[in-house]
Amino acid sequence: MTAVPSGTPLAPRVALSTASVYAEPASVAFELAAELGYDGVELMVWSDPVSQDVGAVAGLAERYGVPVLAVHAPCLAVTQRVWGADPIARIRRSVAAAVTLDARTVVLHPPFRWQRRYAGQFAEEIERAREHTGVALAVENMFPITRGGLRTVPYSPGFDPTAVGYAHYTLDLSHTAASGSDALAMLDRMGAGLAHVHLADGGASTRGASRTPRPGRDEHLVPGRGNQPCAQVCERLADSGFDGVVVVEVSTRRCRTRYDRTALLAESLLFARLHLQPTADGHRPASRPDAAHSR
Repeated sequence: MTAVPSGTPLAPRVALSTASVYAEPASVAFELAAELGYDGVELMVWSDPVSQDVGAVAGLAERYGVPVLAVHAPCLAVTQRVWGADPIARIRRSVAAAVTLDARTVVLHPPFRWQRRYAGQFAEEIERAREHTGVALAVENMFPITRGGLRTVPYSPGFDPTAVGYAHYTLDLSHTAASGSDALAMLDRMGAGLAHVHLADGGASTRGASRTPRPGRDEHLVPGRGNQPCAQVCERLADSGFDGVVVVEVSTRRCRTRYDRTALLAESLLFARLHLQPTADGHRPASRPDAAHSR
């Protein structure tokens, strides 16, 4: 084993989102995380009954030796009835799950525009929860939606949480692609508040030479297969001593076999490990383009 030079920061931990194995259940994420060598999982709470059962999740973590490092609250449009209809109650239940599972972070989306009462309570609630539990409630950057040629922002007050200002953030690189945001600039704006990263790519529909950007599409590609600066973001995290978790959150829903799904998750983990390796002095050679750009 190669010794780590004294003073070199440790590489950030890499977790697997249970959403990355959809349409298989959360239990498969634990199995594959253990098989491939991930450091843990991020639990996406959604329609899968196992994901909603904290006791069952704790059992999976113990069975496979894979800890839950973060909980993603049920705040997607399709999970508005998971753990009840009250969004404040869903935050509190997500925080309680994180405490039970010994996870440091709860990932949240900004409120939807039609959730006016919730939007008015959101900032106060996440600050209260942080103060009382020590769990970081990390608000995620989102993206506008384009339908019928119309571009709308369904989040209140917007899709960029740094415009509001929160104690903790989640940076999602598929979402920066979908919104047309500068990922490195958003990383800088999040600054010391960055607690969590969703590693994925976006902005390209194929792997071949002909690439068609798809603004507004949340593609969650394997890192290196789109147009996002995934390698540069990882290298900045590694050299800054980032102590949060980098979560592989890629879409494998089109995979026809478990072998195909495993291959994509292994490729994503390899990308993360390679680019999250810190240097002793923070100096790196000139960055090579992400793998997709050289194809």
